[in-house]
Amino acid sequence: MTREPHLITSLTNDRIKAIRALDMRKERKETGLFVAEGASILITGRQHGFAPQTLVYQTNMGQTAVHRELIAAALQGGSDVLEVSEAVLSKLASKDNPQAMLGVFAQRWISAPAPRDLKAGECWVALEEVRDPGNLGTIIRTADAVGANGIILIGNCCDAYARETVRATMGSIFAMPLVRMSREEFLSWRADWPGDVVGTHLDGKQDFRKARLRDPVLLVMGSEGPGLSESLTRSCSVLVKIPMSGSLDSLNLAVATALTLYQIRGPRLTL
Repeated sequence: MTREPHLITSLTNDRIKAIRALDMRKERKETGLFVAEGASILITGRQHGFAPQTLVYQTNMGQTAVHRELIAAALQGGSDVLEVSEAVLSKLASKDNPQAMLGVFAQRWISAPAPRDLKAGECWVALEEVRDPGNLGTIIRTADAVGANGIILIGNCCDAYARETVRATMGSIFAMPLVRMSREEFLSWRADWPGDVVGTHLDGKQDFRKARLRDPVLLVMGSEGPGLSESLTRSCSVLVKIPMSGSLDSLNLAVATALTLYQIRGPRLTL
């Protein structure tokens, strides 16, 4: 028997209220779910093996071939497919640049790799207490772009699966392996790291463009305000600095991470 979408026009429908509740971090933590918006991001999720638990689309939205493909795949895969009115979708979609389709997915977290299993050429990124979801999403996207192997979130970071973070990743949330660790867990794990652990720091003596790093490389970046904590600074085998000639002594976290990642990964990237 062919499954069909469920038509929903009521804002008080329980399934609609459950999706709206995922705007709250507490609800995302308890359910292990998150919302991703836009057909292009949903296609990326599908390419990386993510199937939506629920797919929502606006009725009479002028479906493209991509929209029809996503709906058909969700129905075939057993997802709950909801066709909703414009009023309902406006309550579920972002206020800025709202999309006509969204999906509810299960979060995916992995364990940190065993250092003994790391291979030459691998590059991981560790972020200590990053607070801005836009920065985090941009870093996830950049790490995906340079072919990094994963991201470790240390301590009290903002939520990788918050709507703003997911939107900033442009789909890379589905591609980039994510790990969560306390500062103590990270320091214990880092002790067995076989290559260099590099951090950007105002006290760094090496130009980040000239550092010669031993593979595999672990890039450690601090939070937007304080930067790296003292304990994580001490854990770095190499401290580098990005030279600047203007009046400021620091860059936006996502920009600094991007510059450093491209410097580390640049020799391995080709057009």
